[in-house]
Amino acid sequence: MKKPTASVATLKPDSRFKDKLVSKFVNCLMHCGKKNEAQAAFYRAMDIIEQKMKGKDPLEIFKTALENVKPVIEVRSKRVGGATYQVPMEVNRKRQQSLSIRWILEAVRAKKGRPVHESLAEEFMAAFAKEGAAYTARENVHKMAEANKAFAHFAW
Repeated sequence: MKKPTASVATLKPDSRFKDKLVSKFVNCLMHCGKKNEAQAAFYRAMDIIEQKMKGKDPLEIFKTALENVKPVIEVRSKRVGGATYQVPMEVNRKRQQSLSIRWILEAVRAKKGRPVHESLAEEFMAAFAKEGAAYTARENVHKMAEANKAFAHFAW
């Protein structure tokens, strides 16, 4: 198994929600070392979610959104006898988390001409409702795995 990086051991919970997952997300959202900007964008997104979805905890919406986007299975290239097959394989927990964060951030960054906090809040709410660009990415990965399940016997 791969040795955990220093960031796993030294990751501290964020100041507002006291949650390590939020810290991890903010670190991924951060660009050019500007952590305060990333934090501000995340917290503003949480405030927007709180206003639009009254009576629901924005942290729970964030966590459920990440959970909904996590892929269970993906395809990996496997070379067997001169041919390359797309073999469906289960995704481990850490990779599920990093893929879901990556897909949400890709969806947010694809929406040009809008403030990051607005598109972030929109993407969280969409993923919470099992829709949006990040959820579509997950569905596409699952469809690929389903289409290639004939090659599942190559997974060893």
